[in-house]
Amino acid sequence: MHALNYDAAQQAELLRIARRSLELYFESGRRPEVETADPALQQPRGAFVTLHRVVPPAPPALRGCIGTFEARESLNATVTRMAIAAATTDPRFPPVSAEELPQLSIEISVLSPRRQAAAGDVEVGRHGIYISAGARRGVLLPQVAVEHGWDRATFLDHTCRKAGLPPDAWRSRDDLRIEVFTADVFGERERAG
Repeated sequence: MHALNYDAAQQAELLRIARRSLELYFESGRRPEVETADPALQQPRGAFVTLHRVVPPAPPALRGCIGTFEARESLNATVTRMAIAAATTDPRFPPVSAEELPQLSIEISVLSPRRQAAAGDVEVGRHGIYISAGARRGVLLPQVAVEHGWDRATFLDHTCRKAGLPPDAWRSRDDLRIEVFTADVFGERERAG
């Protein structure tokens, strides 16, 4: 598995698309179509959009994160849809208001396809994890384990919790499936810093 390696100009364009999509959505109440001339960004690809509320001196706080692995529409359309969903439908948070938009920092994770893996194959800092067992599903992006200083076992435990399973389900459930993926992860904070 390899990173997707979008260059700095493509990353800036996707971040522009995400922010402009939110601005237009708050102006009209409808999902806009934000176009791009870059053919690479018109290719179907899955992505997550994460919103952090940044109000110094407080540390950045998660405000919403929604994504899809499905590569059914162009990457620019996926980013538009996921940015609006992260702002309006993440069940962990109340919807973002238009007044909050200037305080939000956007991060995008463009995803590789998933592949089945054993627990021992998970590489912290490289892989994200998708766990499924029966009707339960849970996913954590590659950067989450790094941000929290987790080792492989802790990362797997937390992904199981996200799926609504006991933390050690990855060790004991025969019907549990572990899949890994990589992501190009970039955000406005990194570009501004």
